[in-house]
Amino acid sequence: MSKTEVRSEKLAVPNGHFSQATAIKAEGTMVFISGMTARNATGGVTGVGDVSAQTHQVCQNLQGAVEAAGGTMDDIVRVDVYVRNMEDFKAIHAVRTQYFTGVAPASTMVEVSKFVNKDYLIEINAIAVLPQAS
Repeated sequence: MSKTEVRSEKLAVPNGHFSQATAIKAEGTMVFISGMTARNATGGVTGVGDVSAQTHQVCQNLQGAVEAAGGTMDDIVRVDVYVRNMEDFKAIHAVRTQYFTGVAPASTMVEVSKFVNKDYLIEINAIAVLPQAS
């Protein structure tokens, strides 16, 4: 699989860790990862009240899901991010840079009023494209 960032001079430079668009040339498997929250492996909520700690847990959960499918974080091409407070934008992106180290995925971030658990501050779903096995 070949993943490249697409940039247009007609668009502003992204103000966070994401690509304007991501181009994929691949023959492989698409993986749709459900919304991941700060729920840890034992069912508890990691980092209650701490968006950075929750973002780390969310990214670790995304990583666990994509690895279980046979991929890596570099195979994630799109994320949708739901947050309780848009003021957390910079803190969230500071954590994202630690997990998405190659070409950043295309991304949307929106503020929501509620999650299924009152302690959740962030939820991310993702789409990955895994390269075809050789």
